[in-house]
Amino acid sequence: MSLDGQSSWTDWAEGGGPGSSQPAVVVATFAMAAGSRFEWHTHRDHQLAWAPSGVLTVVTDAATWVLPPTRALWIPAGLPHETLASSGRATMRTLYVRPDLCPISWPEPRPVVASPLLTELIGYLESAFVDGERRGRVEALLLDLLEPVAQATIEVRMPAEARAREVAQALADNPADKRTLGEWGRWVGASERTLARTWLADTGVPFGRWRTLMRLQAALPALGASEPVSIVARRVGYDTTSAFVAAFRRETGITPATFFHVPAASAANRRSGQDGDDSFV
Repeated sequence: MSLDGQSSWTDWAEGGGPGSSQPAVVVATFAMAAGSRFEWHTHRDHQLAWAPSGVLTVVTDAATWVLPPTRALWIPAGLPHETLASSGRATMRTLYVRPDLCPISWPEPRPVVASPLLTELIGYLESAFVDGERRGRVEALLLDLLEPVAQATIEVRMPAEARAREVAQALADNPADKRTLGEWGRWVGASERTLARTWLADTGVPFGRWRTLMRLQAALPALGASEPVSIVARRVGYDTTSAFVAAFRRETGITPATFFHVPAASAANRRSGQDGDDSFV
């Protein structure tokens, strides 16, 4: 299921900034059914994508980010991407930020902490009653609060070389496949050494670690939908729950339960009609 409408929100965000009658930051909320997506598109503005409920997946040509409600993703203007609610329904609250009025110049997507104060400010800016100099001050504070996190999400880069990418896609479709790199090489007609060298050059990590990251990323939407860890672990290729949890902690520094921890329901959530039933526990 594809959705339309994101790009139209920026059409009226002209001439914003402190003291202006038009905003520098536009906030919009989209209800996304399970399996729905905003297909490949770009924005002329920077975007901050965040879900107060559910799990968002943001895909670019180079990487994929799975975002629980404790994280948001900064997407620079002009970058092609698509956004999915891949497991269960989600509410996406997205900010469009005019580049000419923004002090942030990150050239690549950056995951940031969705702190309670940040999410309150997002809800506050969505109100039609916040304008003029007051809005400018709030916008400046919100942008100042954006705090990049080095390991907030599980980032998986796809190899560019055709044979390696074929293997990567097969593993994305079935993370539990246990074939070795040598077996994959015979499948695509490449030596194990060639694939290993290509994998490291294209993705920045060896094949073994890349497969671990792919498995963990594949598990996130199901974990976000509150499926039991034991079932999810087996589905993505782990023989035991403890092995899965150990791999998750090794790559992220936290457990799956901590990764999906959500602060107490905020006023920002209440304004959009969300309640505690949609929160992860």
